[in-house]
Amino acid sequence: MADQGIHSSAIVEDGAQVGDGVKIGPYCHVGPNVVLRDGVELISHAVVAGRTTVGAHTRVFPFASLGHQPQDLKYEGEPSTLEIGEECQIREGVTMNPGTKGGVMATKIGDRCAFLANSHVGHDCKIGDNVVFSNNVMLAGHCDIGDYVIIGGGAAIIQFARIGRHGFVGGMSGLENDLIPYGMALGNRAYLSGLNIIGLQRRGFSRDKIHDLRRAYRALFAAEGTLAERMDDVASEFSDHETVQEIIGFIRQGGKRSLCTPRGQSGTE
Repeated sequence: MADQGIHSSAIVEDGAQVGDGVKIGPYCHVGPNVVLRDGVELISHAVVAGRTTVGAHTRVFPFASLGHQPQDLKYEGEPSTLEIGEECQIREGVTMNPGTKGGVMATKIGDRCAFLANSHVGHDCKIGDNVVFSNNVMLAGHCDIGDYVIIGGGAAIIQFARIGRHGFVGGMSGLENDLIPYGMALGNRAYLSGLNIIGLQRRGFSRDKIHDLRRAYRALFAAEGTLAERMDDVASEFSDHETVQEIIGFIRQGGKRSLCTPRGQSGTE
């Protein structure tokens, strides 16, 4: 790219790959193994280090730190990566860490995500498309966050947690279990408080589909029987309902965490 896109006070080390139309503002630092795709903008005072790739047209705001050594005491300098998708907004003070050999050696961020001020993405995380982290969200390592998830300000997500697509975590919540797709978790420690109805409406889900999801939700988390028995019943009743089957599949897949459930229920049935 032409030098006029790089401010005179910025440092772009030899070896960095800089695409067309990239803007690098005052006092930014770009490391030698970094790739900035076309149209990326580093506004000022941003640091991109390590083996980090920033997708096209992503904007990085002042004092963000991307790709530095992960906050894992077992890290030994292995050549892990951080991959950030296209058209993301990475606001002031955001930190994102690459992977580790104890994980999958990569942290991956989808497209069109927004990370608001001072939010953190830990090592070995996988984040889908159109995800929103509000201010001061803390995401520990090895987490899997689905598409269209919204996490409220100051929320903390424990390591290895999964959040299904269209999930919502309320501000100041502490999530220590897996959250089903379309679910809403609130509180510290967070509990499953229902479905993310407002999010579903905003995404254009029909009234009939939302009604069926509500019926399936009530059946899944009813008081009678075990969770396994209720899942079998719901899977059979809603066999042709794609979103309900997505929830069933998420629960059956399992993970290293228990399931986030309504108050008074256990996620270890």
